Amino acid sequence: MSMMKRSVFVGFVLLALVPMIHAACWRQQNKIDATHCQDNVDKTWHPVGSRWTNSQCAKCSCSVDMIDCCDGWPTHVSGGCSIKYDYKTCTYELIYPDRNSPCMGSG
Repeated sequence: MSMMKRSVFVGFVLLALVPMIHAACWRQQNKIDATHCQDNVDKTWHPVGSRWTNSQCAKCSCSVDMIDCCDGWPTHVSGGCSIKYDYKTCTYELIYPDRNSPCMGSG
C-alpha cells in the first residue's frame, strides 16, 4: 500500500474515533425587568449581560428575559470508548475500553 493510501486509511480510522458532541442546552424565563439571573445549579446570582461557568461546567449567560445554559460535554463516543469527566477543571478524557489508552479525537 502506498504511503498516500495508508495516510488516507489512517485518517478515516481516526475520524471514526472522534466523539460526537451533543451539547445539552436549556433556557429559563427570567422575571420581568430582572437585573440578575440565578443559576439553578449553584444558586448564585449573576447580573444581566454576564456569562459564567457553573460547578457542573455548564456555560451560562443572563439576559433581561432569559437564562441560557449549555453543558458542552460529549454524551456519546464511538469506537467503544468511554468518557471520564473532571468537574474541577471542566475537562474530560476519552478512554479506550481497556482504560489504559486515551482515545484519539477531541470534543
